[in-house]
Order: sequence, then structure tokens, then C-alpha cells
Amino acid sequence: MRSLDQMSNQDLLSSKEVFARFQYQEQARDILRLITCGSVDDGKSTLIGRLLWESQHLLDDQLAALKAESKRYGTQGDEIDLALLVDGLSAEREQGITIDVAYRYFSTPKRKFILADCPGHEQYTRNMATAASSADVAILLVDARKGVLTQTRRHAYLASLLGVRHVVAAINKIDSVGYDEQIFDQTCKEISSFSATLGFESITQIPISALHGDNIVRRAAHTPWYLGPTLMEFLETIKITHAPSDRLVIPVQWINRPNADFRGVSATIVEGKLEVGDEVRVTASGQVARVAEIVTMDGTTRRADEGAAVTFRLDREIDVSRGDVLSHAQKPLEMSDHIEATLIWMSVEAGLIGRQYDIKLATQWASASITSIKYHIDVDTFAHTAGRTLVLNDIAVCNVSLSRPLVFDSYSTSKTLGAFILVDRLRNATVAAGMIRHNLRRAQNVHRQMLSITRQDRERLNEHRGKVIWFTGLSGSGKSTLANALEIELHNQGKRTYILDGDNIRQGLNKDLGFTDADRVENIRRIAEVAKLMMDAGLIVLTAFISPFRREREMARELIGPENFLEVFVDTPLDICEQRDPKGLYRKAREGKLPNMTGVNSPYEAPTSPDFVIQGVSTPLAESVKRLVDYITFV
Repeated sequence: MRSLDQMSNQDLLSSKEVFARFQYQEQARDILRLITCGSVDDGKSTLIGRLLWESQHLLDDQLAALKAESKRYGTQGDEIDLALLVDGLSAEREQGITIDVAYRYFSTPKRKFILADCPGHEQYTRNMATAASSADVAILLVDARKGVLTQTRRHAYLASLLGVRHVVAAINKIDSVGYDEQIFDQTCKEISSFSATLGFESITQIPISALHGDNIVRRAAHTPWYLGPTLMEFLETIKITHAPSDRLVIPVQWINRPNADFRGVSATIVEGKLEVGDEVRVTASGQVARVAEIVTMDGTTRRADEGAAVTFRLDREIDVSRGDVLSHAQKPLEMSDHIEATLIWMSVEAGLIGRQYDIKLATQWASASITSIKYHIDVDTFAHTAGRTLVLNDIAVCNVSLSRPLVFDSYSTSKTLGAFILVDRLRNATVAAGMIRHNLRRAQNVHRQMLSITRQDRERLNEHRGKVIWFTGLSGSGKSTLANALEIELHNQGKRTYILDGDNIRQGLNKDLGFTDADRVENIRRIAEVAKLMMDAGLIVLTAFISPFRREREMARELIGPENFLEVFVDTPLDICEQRDPKGLYRKAREGKLPNMTGVNSPYEAPTSPDFVIQGVSTPLAESVKRLVDYITFV
């Protein structure tokens, strides 16, 4: 073999041509994203293992390890368990099921593939939803022995909901029913019947045996009655088309300032194309500027197309930052603070109307709350059912209110501007995935009215600032007693005050609410809104509510404003509260006559960092009032 020094210019030219041709061929092969889904034990992991095996994407050391693992998990003789290629978690191997979403990459001379194996158990539906959100094709496995099951319907519905338009119904384990054509036809009829309303562009039904490789890559001799494509033939030839967008959508990732002379906007172009000279608009502020320069990893360019990650410089300084969404100046995008969306609940903790969450839509963040649950969707019958809470794996259509307008679109039009997640702000955990259906008209028809007299004017008249003092603690802790005594002292000082007491409010404004977790959340939401209005009137508002949940107290603080909000924790032990029991509620709860009693059969989440703590047992009332008055400062 000649060294590089001995190679002629012609040799080097030929090598470059070969490499260039190879690069072109690699780029010419498009990528197909697909998922396998279906009920538990339908053979999804085995099918993926078979695809990897048949496409020759197993190295010798992988094959040796697979054989050893197969023997360890009970496979007889020289047979190997292909499912072990995918089920990587120890719990999955021990239980023989898939738990996590496993991604695998393989290719053929015609196409590249990114394949996700989704868990079949209902409790892991949230994992399936995550994988389906970016898939082009769903391989829906059905065990020929069992036919269509509830989880089959659930996964088909989720695939439809998340925008998958092409489905392969792989009737697996056809060998277990003797390659019976009638069983295949009957299963196909079941699939066609329940999927007729799901909006798929195509459903291709193929009889397969993932275990033996029938109709995976090579046509099976056992199914002469089947004349359609093999699974691999279908995957290599299915055409996925995306209509070009006539608008520009650029969610800003960050502002790039490597030095004092350069300020660029870094982002991925999710729709449309960007050219030097284009006039772009910041949707939220309406500011416009022209593109002066586009920079990519390969240097500067005059144009960047959809999907390109770029940094571009504008011809003038405008206020733009992460979370902004840019568009063509002449084609602005819509914004809304109230939307209707389909939610997939992903948390073991219930979703409650009125509870505050954080919402992430593209690169935008805001606060959000579910204002109503219009209906749940039964994925077995597709019927609409009523409900006031969301539990793990629930799918429901809800109205969602946002703390500020965000750039949006329907999910059917734009996955980027139509998909969002809800995040529990205390645990920083994703609790739901949402797909926007449409904007609610109230967002366009309701506008804030500017008034002539302001809060500052009212406070000048009162000669003190408005403020909210939020007392929290168990029933019987002394909240109402302390709030009443504090109001007397403030009134004697000439302050304008008002007490919002839990029992009093439930006789009027909140008389329609009970004591479930959902009703408690709504109770506090309403009180926080009323307290804010009264504070805006210049009053010192004292609220005396158990308010058992930290999230709702934090919601009230955020709504009212941290600078206006004073959380007072009346810290009285439960046993003392039960001894006092002024209303006899604890006795009823202990007798089983009163459900949802805080401290007995419903939790109380004590504040972790209250603004002020009153020891409800050891501190005399007069001293508590004096300390509070000394602590509170009013202008």
C-alpha cells in the first residue's frame, strides 16, 4: 500500500470525488422517525431487535453479549432474545416489559431511521406521548392471539392526537395462530373500525412474526395470501411530505455577544426562510429591524432555510431576548392569554382547576392555570365524560389561562407554536403535555380598562399603603382571633382595614365550594383575587384561611406581589388545636363524620419560609399583636 506522500494528484482528486459522492449519498438519504406502540407483550422490543439484526447493525461484541444475556434470562439453546437489545433497564429485563422509551438508530441503503420503542403498560402512557410528538410513522403492534386491546386504542388515539399521520398496523405473532388469514382479516377489520375517526392519512396492515422474521425484511412463505409490502419495504418507500410555510417563525434561544462589536440573535428557524435584508418583527413588542448578516457553523450566508440553526445580526438595536418569537414584519403572529387545549396528564399528583403552574411554549415561559376541564376523553370508546380533576394518564380538553399573552398557533398547524408543557413550580417537574386547539374569543374581546384614579391616589387619601397580611395555620390555631385583634389595633391607629375570614367567605362568595383538594384550590384563588382588588383600593387586607397548600399560597403571593404580601404562620400543634376544637370539627373528623379535615384526613403543608411566625401556644395575644404591628411598616 502506498503512503499518502506517494499518491499522485490524480489519486487525491479521485479520493476527494469518492468522498464527495459518499457525502452526497448520505445527505440524499432522508431520515424517518418512527415509533413502535401497542399493548404490553405485543412484541415491540422484539420487533426492533429484529430490525437491527436484519439491517446488520449489530457488532460482534454486541452479538456475543446478547447471546450471554439471552441465556441468563432463560432462552434455550442457541436462540437469542432480540428484545434484550432494546430493554436496557434492569427492571425491564427482570419483568419482561418495556418501561422507558428506548431510541435506536439504524439505516439501509435507501433511508436512515430513528426508532423509539414505547412502553405498552398504561401507567407509562406519558412516555409514549413524549416519543410520538416527533414521529412520522407509528408501528402499531397487535398480538394476533388477542386482537385489539384497550391500550392498542389508547396508543392509536395518542398517535393521532400528537400528529402522526401514517400508521403500520403490524399484526404480530401470526405464527402463533398458524398464519391464519381469517384471523388477520378479522383483526384488520377491528383496527379499521376504531381508527376511522382518528384522521390518519394511511393505515397499512401487515402480518408479521418478529420472533421468526416473517414479512419483516423478507416475504414469508407461510403467508402466500398476503400480497402487500414487507415492513422494511414500507418503511423505505413511505413518502413523508411537509408543506412549505409561507411565514417566518423564529423562537429566540439566546442573544450572542462574543465581544463588544457583535450582538447576534441565536435561534433555529422552525418555519420559513430567512434572508439578508428581510424585515423581521418581535411579536410581543412589535419592534422591527432588518437582517444585516446571517452566520452559521460554515460561515456567513445570504439565506438560511427551515430547520437551520443560525445567528443573525440586525441592522439596529432593538429589545429582543430569549423567549421572544420573530416573524416577517408584514406577517405578524398571533398572541393570546387564554387558550383551549388537549392535556395529557403526566403526574401522579392530581391536576386541579385554579392551581398555578409554569407553562413552556417554544422558548416562552409564563404562569398558567386550568380554568375549566371541559371534558375527559375515554380512549376506549372516545366518549366525552365529565370531571373536575386530572389524574395520571388522563386526556382532557381544558381551558387554560396564561399570566401574559404568548405567541401561539393550533397544534394541527404548528407543532412548535401549538405544543407546550406544564411544570410544577415547586418540584420543577413536568406534569402535563398540551396541544393547543384554538384561541378563546374572550382573549380578544376582553381588554383592561384604564382608570383615572390609581392605587397610589387611594393610598395618599388613606395615608398608608395597601397590603395583604395572609394568616395561615390549622383550624383552631388562632388565625381568626389574631387577625381580629390586629384589625382592632390598626383601626385604632386610623388605618383602613378589612378581614376576609374563611367561614364568612364560604357563606357567600364561595358557598358553592366544598372541601375537596380541587375546591380548596379554587377557594384560595378567589380569595387571592378579592384581596388583590381590596389592596388596590388602598386597604390593609387581613385574610384568615387555613390555605393548606404551599402552591396556592405562593400563587397568592405572586398574584398580589411579593412586596405587598406578608405571610404569617400561626404555628399551633395539632394536638392543641384538637383540644381547643371550638367548632367541634376535629371530633367529627375523628368519628369519620367529616371527610377532608385538614390535619386529620387532609394534609396541611406548613410554610417553609414564612415572613412572620406566631407561636400559637406560648405567645400571649397582646404580645403577638404588638410584634406584628412593630414588624409591619406602612408608608
